[in-house]
Amino acid sequence: MNRLLIICTLLCSLFTSAQAQYASHVIPGAAQTNQYLPLLKNKRVALLVNQTATIGTTHLVDTLLKLQVHIAKIFSPEHGFRGQADAGEKVGNSTDKNTGLPVVSLYGQHRKATAADLQDVDVLIFDVQDVGARFYTYISSLQELMESAAENNKPIIVLDRPNPNGDYVDGPILDTAFRSFVGMQPIPIVHGMTVGEYAQMLNGEGWLSKGVKCKLTVIPCENYTHHTYYSLPIAPSPNLPDMAAVNLYTALCFFEGTPISLGRGTDKPFQLFGSPLFPKKGFSFTPRSVAGAKNPPLKDQLCYGFDLSKAPEATPAKGRKIALKWLLQAYALYPQKDKFFNAFFNKLAGNAQLQQQIKNGLSEADIRKSWEPGLRQFKAIRAKYLLYEE
Repeated sequence: MNRLLIICTLLCSLFTSAQAQYASHVIPGAAQTNQYLPLLKNKRVALLVNQTATIGTTHLVDTLLKLQVHIAKIFSPEHGFRGQADAGEKVGNSTDKNTGLPVVSLYGQHRKATAADLQDVDVLIFDVQDVGARFYTYISSLQELMESAAENNKPIIVLDRPNPNGDYVDGPILDTAFRSFVGMQPIPIVHGMTVGEYAQMLNGEGWLSKGVKCKLTVIPCENYTHHTYYSLPIAPSPNLPDMAAVNLYTALCFFEGTPISLGRGTDKPFQLFGSPLFPKKGFSFTPRSVAGAKNPPLKDQLCYGFDLSKAPEATPAKGRKIALKWLLQAYALYPQKDKFFNAFFNKLAGNAQLQQQIKNGLSEADIRKSWEPGLRQFKAIRAKYLLYEE
């Protein structure tokens, strides 16, 4: 009898555990078709999507076609519809081989959907997995699609997805004098918002071009909070192949504005940094031409530096922040100080101050202190638009 009781107790325990795991399972907005299919009935639909727009293992486009939704066209962001293009690579218009649908690139010279692009469209959908950094360009594409929607009187539906860096807010607030496609609004580098929350902020704060507002519907995630650990099922871009890269991205992207390699052209992009001019000892790597990084910085040059793939910052932890120490370390090691920063650095930083602080030898603590007033003000604005518990 006691044995039977033990077995029953174990089974109940396993069932309770399974229930808890199921309850904490995140369901992205795209998977909740019952909430937005009625908005698509008898409508001509255009979607801004890439390879991350899936329901389970099926692409959203394929799912909607099976559900008899009339898809007029696909818009694609940086890296293209299938997400295979290099960072910054020009991607032209095309026809999707799988579906025969026209694909209109909204990256490069033609970033905004025009009236001509939208003349055969009744409703827009945005479904792209973001990683929560100001300089990751998908939120810039979101803004410009919202502006097109407002200017052409088209409703837009944002199918929300978790932010893998959504548990913290950090970095300098962008000075709008440095506005670019890698930073369009006065927000910190790590904004701690999902794309649905950010879309509400763009609309609510009047940040769209000329203060226009679009007819916005956000389909939120289920079972998600800002402290839910969410491992991305699909790489959001070619050089963020795994969660270590996603977690380190907010710190290592600064190196895009310097002569330092951050591992593009290796099997650990955004997990390494180094230079041929660093001290010739310890860890080394050589960037090569590979898919997603056809012509990486310092291609075919032996670089000495650091492998951060196993660093504590490569995994989420309570109270995490942008790790500035590697940028400061690289500047200290680089012998040609006058050539360390290029013109892109201030766009990534969102100001000219960070570069000057580093040149002046300020500590990480002092640099962080200069961010605090701006972060307090931003968090007060952000709080108005949050959809999920912090």
